Amino acid sequence: MKKSKVKFINVTKKFKETIAVDNVSCSFEPGTLTTILGPSGCGKTTSLRLIAGLERATQGSIFIDGEDVTLLPATDRDVSMVFQSYALFPHMSVVENVSYGLKMINVPKEEYIQKSFETLKLVGLESYEKRMPSELSGGQQQRVAVARAIVLEPKVLLFDEPLSNLDAKLRRQVREDIRELQQELDVTTIYVTHDQEEALAISDKVIVMNNAVIAQEGRPKDLYNNPKTTFVANFIGDANIIKARIETRNENNYDINFGGIQMKISSNIDLKDSVSIALRPETIEIIKEKTNNCMAAKIINASYVGSCYQYVVSSSVGELFIVSNETINHFKLNEEVFLTFNESGVTILED
Repeated sequence: MKKSKVKFINVTKKFKETIAVDNVSCSFEPGTLTTILGPSGCGKTTSLRLIAGLERATQGSIFIDGEDVTLLPATDRDVSMVFQSYALFPHMSVVENVSYGLKMINVPKEEYIQKSFETLKLVGLESYEKRMPSELSGGQQQRVAVARAIVLEPKVLLFDEPLSNLDAKLRRQVREDIRELQQELDVTTIYVTHDQEEALAISDKVIVMNNAVIAQEGRPKDLYNNPKTTFVANFIGDANIIKARIETRNENNYDINFGGIQMKISSNIDLKDSVSIALRPETIEIIKEKTNNCMAAKIINASYVGSCYQYVVSSSVGELFIVSNETINHFKLNEEVFLTFNESGVTILED
């Protein structure tokens, strides 16, 4: 399978007066899976359609393997796209759906049949070749759509919200299948979703979009542990956003205070006297006995969700959301408790 680099340079897309993508520059590295993540209307699907050639950029340039494809029609870009709705032909069998693209580019019958069967085997559907789409489950239809895309051996494989029509358990299974297949084929893959768990689970890199621009991009773990803005902190996982006071500074090292908690942090940002910080729920510990550098709190909501307890507590810095893996000796509603904070779970925000 080919693997190619895709690059956006100052790409803008307008629909009349609406700016869907606003001066975006980014790159998608060869052989990697990059997810464009964001809420509805942020510009992620439009970006994907610009790469596919289904939309034309208003300004800027799009490159695939160093070739400017900005003005090329979709048929000349050597990319394949898997749609949210699967877009299978209902009157064609599974193997006819998979082989359709090869027939359209005049691949000899013997060759396209062989390639289609090989590809169906790759997605685990080799015994389903004669079935019609209506006889398949949602997950199986999605696999047919993937097979139809990869049988063409494209330079770039595009996914537009491919799991949104599946139930939660099936979504987990199919996303694992997609990631495994992408790594096996080593094909450059660009994946669009609004589901942050999905993005974190399968991606080499995540590009977070909001209001038509890139809010932040990086490896999944880096985005989760070091969000730059309140939007990214809240969109990727859960976060408690509170104010902290800068007490002392020494170059990039700071002593901060929030609700009486003293903590040392490092930051390359030139911090002012007051900053916003993000606290991840799983890095806050609830304890029964007072200790050094802790904060008094009261349990105002406790929810058992199977693998953990989720708490909301009231404190001197406001209400905090906390996740605890301790499910046996849990805390009760209205219980007076204390909180301790892990420095690794504290992130300075730029906004």
